[in-house]
Amino acid sequence: MHILLFDDPAIQPNLLPFTFTRPVAALRCGILTIAEKWQHHLQQPVHYLTQPHLREKFPAGPTEGPALVINGAVCPDEKLIEQVQALQPGEALLSEELLVAAYLPDASEVAELIQDGYRDVRQAKGSLTIISQPWHLFQQNGAQIRQDFALLTKGRQSQPVNDAHTIVYGAENIFIEEGVKIRAAILNAEDGPIYLGKDVQVHEGAILKGPLAVCEAAHVNVGAKLRGDNTVGPYCRVGGEMANSILMAYSNKGHEGYLGNSVVGQWCNLGADTNTSNLKNNYAPVKIWSHAAGRFVNTGLQFCGLMMGDHSKCAINTMFNTGTVVGVGANIFGAGFPRNFVPSFSWGGSSGFETFRLPKAGEVAERVMSRRNLPYDQTEQDIMAYVYEATAKDRVWERAAGNSTAPIVIE
Repeated sequence: MHILLFDDPAIQPNLLPFTFTRPVAALRCGILTIAEKWQHHLQQPVHYLTQPHLREKFPAGPTEGPALVINGAVCPDEKLIEQVQALQPGEALLSEELLVAAYLPDASEVAELIQDGYRDVRQAKGSLTIISQPWHLFQQNGAQIRQDFALLTKGRQSQPVNDAHTIVYGAENIFIEEGVKIRAAILNAEDGPIYLGKDVQVHEGAILKGPLAVCEAAHVNVGAKLRGDNTVGPYCRVGGEMANSILMAYSNKGHEGYLGNSVVGQWCNLGADTNTSNLKNNYAPVKIWSHAAGRFVNTGLQFCGLMMGDHSKCAINTMFNTGTVVGVGANIFGAGFPRNFVPSFSWGGSSGFETFRLPKAGEVAERVMSRRNLPYDQTEQDIMAYVYEATAKDRVWERAAGNSTAPIVIE
């Protein structure tokens, strides 16, 4: 049985800028990505039905034989897994009108399923966790940490803290994988679990409060304050203050500064003393830029910080307004607040932007990835080239110049 996680065409555009560079199911919420959750529950490999420019990096795998086709925006739990596994050939599971999963006798029939629909349907029982907007990631993060913690630690024995100067509260809610090093920190799991992945390092004076996931080989720097409902993704570095936020993977927030109610993609860097506002002074609902709608939309939330796409960077002392969206491959610097929507491949700040041309952005990506011994190969380059062209319309200074290749600064 093949497991295929598909990008729902009604949801995928709403999750930009994160889904410019990954399938919906590759988004991290909790300890695991959505795809990893399904893989752990079903105990077999999963593959992706995603956008054409992502298929080389995220392949569909075998396309012959029976397949479970599953909506990549849906986070599984035990009740949903039972319903999916109970599907018979030709049946589909819906949540109202949303396709949750379908059992195809032949995986090659996916196109027909999308075009013609399905005849035999069941309605899903119980409430589902569906990630259909970027802010849903941090909204659901605490609950997903709890679920993933139970999934990953069931029947297993945690490694010990092994540090006499570390203070622990709620030790029964802490799980430590092999290779973890902790020195003179405070771990408080009384309000939710703390998961420390393989080879994590927690440095002196750090305060960790659950629910919290610190994933493989991540570092929690000296004096960091992680206030709960946080995910520090694999190979990330985090310092300063962080609350109800997600760093996907390979990103750094290594210094002082506040990150709250935010989601940061891969290969990002937040300079020292970068701060995000997550609450407006008038306490009004936060609006953020929607790539799908082409305008600012109301989140209905009082707290919403920064949404930053992959390969974006900001310099020291950067200040982000409430509900700022930064695209892919942007480089932000200078005094003052940058605009609430920073398009992909922007170079500049509050005084104006020009285009961060693709060859230069590629040079930075290559240097950054090589520090982690990973190649900026042709597959990665092709994804970045696609995003560069697809987001040209957002770089309004290019349109104003009447020339999509000439970088023009807006004053």
